[in-house]
Amino acid sequence: MSTSASASAATVSAAPTPLSRTRLAVVGVVLVLVALVGGILLGRMTAAAPTPAPSESSAEAGFARDMQVHHGQAVEMSLLVRDRTDDPEIRLLALDIATGQTQQQGQMFAWLAMWGLPQTSAEPEMEWLSRPVIDGSAGHEGHGGHTPGEPMPGVATFEQMQALQNATGVEAERIFLELMIAHHQGGVEMAEAVLARSDHPQVRALAEGMVQLQQKELDYMAELLAARS
Repeated sequence: MSTSASASAATVSAAPTPLSRTRLAVVGVVLVLVALVGGILLGRMTAAAPTPAPSESSAEAGFARDMQVHHGQAVEMSLLVRDRTDDPEIRLLALDIATGQTQQQGQMFAWLAMWGLPQTSAEPEMEWLSRPVIDGSAGHEGHGGHTPGEPMPGVATFEQMQALQNATGVEAERIFLELMIAHHQGGVEMAEAVLARSDHPQVRALAEGMVQLQQKELDYMAELLAARS
């Protein structure tokens, strides 16, 4: 066999088949489910610490509810792009985001359960921004210019999610990165907002970790997006 023929055969054998893509998608979903269970267990352990439970109308409870929803969209976007590109960097980033944020969802779900609070509330999204900050000031206008009761920052619209769902290849990668950068910026804003309003050790530890990790991922995604512009 000639060298060119060998190279061609290698290329064909390396190309992803529909079956291999299905297996990769299944692996991604399984890892996300494992992360959710792990997050719930971790959340139960941390919430069981001898710390007074936050109240129904607390910033901690509002943050835990809203951030679960916010993370849910990030997980959805990550699983969508993993099925629409073969780029290893994007697929690995998406899996990291999906598993990491699913685990954090599990922690916050467990907190609310252990605090004896419902997972949902009749309050509008981000209403917890109206709670006093821990330096004693009240009537705060929000954080980062966000107003209490407004939709969560960084959340993609239905039309934007449809655009990602309909795209493939590099186009899907660009849309994903643009949406996820805005989503992470909103997540950082929310985490910093609860840090300004809570001295609960478990909540602060999770929020601080979110800020640090998502800032690093923002820098990385900016590099990936620039390479695809």
